[in-house]
Amino acid sequence: MNLGMNVALSMEALLRSDPLVGAAFWSAATVGFYLLAKAVYRRWPRWWLLPLGSTPALLIIAVLLLDTSYSEYIRGTHWLVALLGPAVVAFAVPIYQRRALIRRHWPLLAFGMVVGSATAVASSWGFATLLGLDGALRLSLLPRSISTPFAMTVSSEIGGIPDLTAVFVVMTGVLGAVLGEVVLAWLPLRSTIARGSLFGMGAHGAGTARAYEVGAEEGAIAGLVMVLVGLLNVLLAPLMVIAFARLG
Repeated sequence: MNLGMNVALSMEALLRSDPLVGAAFWSAATVGFYLLAKAVYRRWPRWWLLPLGSTPALLIIAVLLLDTSYSEYIRGTHWLVALLGPAVVAFAVPIYQRRALIRRHWPLLAFGMVVGSATAVASSWGFATLLGLDGALRLSLLPRSISTPFAMTVSSEIGGIPDLTAVFVVMTGVLGAVLGEVVLAWLPLRSTIARGSLFGMGAHGAGTARAYEVGAEEGAIAGLVMVLVGLLNVLLAPLMVIAFARLG
């Protein structure tokens, strides 16, 4: 016990003595924990081992053990956040690859995305009101049902806190992936579009990973819906600002 504490204190002192060492350590820890979580999930595909949830959990433990502040952590890993920009551009690839599917089912996809997005935002607003959240906290919760790159962009545009929004997105994704499996067991959804859209709309990235476990076509549709919903919300963000300003 004493040895462990001494090691933690020595590491803490080292990370704080040299900002470059701290930046390199937290970057390596973030990427390393994610790769470890992916390897574990491939071996034991359980919902509670999803990398989207287990990686932050491991990082939280490390941050607490080393008594590291959020500002110290983000200073070394901000380059990872910057990669979200190119990730958004890369989403054009699956849209192009599935263009035939979009042409065949665009009315259904469009209706589902609009209704799903409206339901997600309205439920988030109601949930925030129920919990007594207002201001930036409430606005940070609203984009929780779209994938992280889009959610952080929308959060920034409507006056939320992007980093906090990312936490809400992770929580929504993990919970949605778990509940999506339960919903599939209850509802007689035979269409691959319906099953894929359920995961893509309700649980974005984590849901898409789970949809691929159900079937390749379900996974492809979930990924497509996730991207299209994200783009729709980014385009509608200016209208959201006006609407939320009137709602107070």
